[in-house]
Amino acid sequence: MAEKKTYKELEERILELERQLNGSGNREYKSRLFGFLFGREENKDWTLSLYNAIHGTSHEDISAITINTIEDVVYMGMKNDLSILVSENISLYRTLALYEQQSSYNPNMPVREFMYAGKLYDKFIHSARLNRYGKKLLPLPLPKLVVFYNGTEEKEDECTLSLSDAFKEEIRQNVLHRYSEMNEKPDESRIQAEVKQIFHDADPDIEVKVRMININHGHNRAMLSNCKPLSEYAWFVAQVMNNQADSGNSEEDTQAGIGRAIDRAIDEMPEDFEIRTFITANRAEVRDMCLTEYNEAEAMDMLRQEERQETRLLDIKNLMDSTGWTAQKAMDTLKIPKDQQASLYVDLFETVSSFV
Repeated sequence: MAEKKTYKELEERILELERQLNGSGNREYKSRLFGFLFGREENKDWTLSLYNAIHGTSHEDISAITINTIEDVVYMGMKNDLSILVSENISLYRTLALYEQQSSYNPNMPVREFMYAGKLYDKFIHSARLNRYGKKLLPLPLPKLVVFYNGTEEKEDECTLSLSDAFKEEIRQNVLHRYSEMNEKPDESRIQAEVKQIFHDADPDIEVKVRMININHGHNRAMLSNCKPLSEYAWFVAQVMNNQADSGNSEEDTQAGIGRAIDRAIDEMPEDFEIRTFITANRAEVRDMCLTEYNEAEAMDMLRQEERQETRLLDIKNLMDSTGWTAQKAMDTLKIPKDQQASLYVDLFETVSSFV
């Protein structure tokens, strides 16, 4: 009875962490620097340059671009960074382009972009006065989903993130659980083959592909050279991180240290940068946005770590309860690294003891 109550507490904690990660109830929208630079009417020439560099086009008329970022698409209290509607007159179609900037790798961007895109298409249908219930097929713009990555993890120049990977992960977890119940330990190739076959037979009806572009220094040089504002934005973000690293761990106040790193990056920005005048003219807003992004990244990382720990505890305890195994055997079955098992032992003991 005591451990069942513990399971319930852990499950409730995981749900609370998920609500925090998804910004549930947080209606304070925060703009970010990427959207501030490329999502403003007065900077539409930069927006057009960005679009051309990414999609290999050569549009010159900024009137072809309509910025339609919506305020009520929120993740961790932040609105989506930028979405634009582009009239491709030469190609005879319109493009609904949704751009996000990420300072940490997030494999869940396809499901986020899927939800963002649904809101944007809803907005488009209403603004164009189209009848979704009519017998006539609606003409809709083609979606283009892009994430600009400038985190510290080493990533390739470009890759595609797919929503179907999340479907496969659902299958994989269930396959692993079934094998654990049978007390079997199949090799990885057997698991992968089974997941592949189940996925093929299930034939899911939705797929979403997101193009992740690495804009860190040394990556995608040709693309960045075709969009000077994007190259300068990437330089600025990298410079803030470099300045922060240069300050070491001697800062008496982390927040103040980040603020100084941002100020220094603004001051060090080369005179010939196109974005320099805009950045310096909006120094206070830029500083606040960078601080907000830093705080959000820190909070997200802490919440992810805590959620991972709580989930592992729940998995271990469920396995111990259903099989009668020791904590050691449960952790070995779940393939938890040895160097992480000690802290889990402590948490398991404290959790169980608090309910005994």
